[in-house]
Amino acid sequence: MEFSQDIFLNNIAQTTPFPYLISIARAEGIYLYSPEGKRYTDLISGIGVSNIGHRHPKVVQAIKDQVDKHLHVMVYGEFIQATPNLLARKLTELLPPSLHCCYFTNSGTEANEGALKLAKRYTGRTEIVSFRKSYHGSTHGTLSVSGNEVKKAAFRPLLPDVKFITFNHLPDLQQITDRTACVIMETIQGDAGVRVPDKAYMKALRKRCNDTGALLILDEIQCGMGRTGKLFAFEHFDIVPDILTIAKAFGGGLPIGAFIASKRIMDTLTHDPMLGHITTFGGNPVCCASALATLEVLTADHLIEQVEAKGKLIESLLTHPHIKEIRRIGLMFAIDFDSAERVNRIVEKGKELGVICYWFLSHPYSFRIAPPLTITEEEIRESCAMILQAIDNA
Repeated sequence: MEFSQDIFLNNIAQTTPFPYLISIARAEGIYLYSPEGKRYTDLISGIGVSNIGHRHPKVVQAIKDQVDKHLHVMVYGEFIQATPNLLARKLTELLPPSLHCCYFTNSGTEANEGALKLAKRYTGRTEIVSFRKSYHGSTHGTLSVSGNEVKKAAFRPLLPDVKFITFNHLPDLQQITDRTACVIMETIQGDAGVRVPDKAYMKALRKRCNDTGALLILDEIQCGMGRTGKLFAFEHFDIVPDILTIAKAFGGGLPIGAFIASKRIMDTLTHDPMLGHITTFGGNPVCCASALATLEVLTADHLIEQVEAKGKLIESLLTHPHIKEIRRIGLMFAIDFDSAERVNRIVEKGKELGVICYWFLSHPYSFRIAPPLTITEEEIRESCAMILQAIDNA
């Protein structure tokens, strides 16, 4: 009864007519297990969440320790609590000095919503510039600044005064003007199929924002937390955003996000009106404990230093005549084929074999791979062999 498909399909709201539909009883490391004991290799990290693997023992212990103290005690921003304090200190120690004030949220889309509000409040401007093929979330505001019109059309009207430009295209930067409150950009476009900008482009974007007074929001909800071989993906480009958003892997398996800026910028949410942004469960102490342990694992266990070598190994092993292109940064992959139908068959064959790959929302000709950073060389070789078998069988 616990794993009833009937309950799942009828009593739990569905996001598509075709859910992945495997039953999971437990998870450990890079593996998921069905109630019958079938093992699945999770090569997508729960869509970018389990960067340090499932149920990392240090994360589990931190959660247990916090549960023994207290759970929720007050809405965000009122009581002083040890764990959110420690998390904010740890996080800001790892960031450039201008990013030293954290607002903890429940998710990535909420982090982006807060960042957009903050930029409009701080600048007094209304225009938002985003990018074609971008993805920033599914709430009304973040949907408004996401680039997939198919996903947006049924929910219009959306947020006004949003302009879209082409990712990594220098001439479009001139569309950022003194009317622009902010530019919101995924440092690495994830849902578009892992698109990596040029360093020169990123420096020009930073300069254009400086010249016009627009704030630069970098969304690292998918690409942060070591995924690209740096703790934060913007470190590849020698620039610093005005506002950074993180979530997904930040929580180590529990729901938490954050938008981070300077205190000077963040303080504009405290007045005219007061409570300019509020949340009941943001900064939940149990989630903060999990996030703090995750940061400590990422920075102390030398996982990030291994990312590029592991990514290169996967790329070298995945050679097949049906693969049209592999785009990669660190352990973030998009693997292109000639049709969406072939991708669907590969993903389904992989599921049968016990390896989990997955689709992109906005790029149906690719499937994604983003394994836990803890994956070993032996596990990489075994996983890639299964993927190649799935490609053959498809």
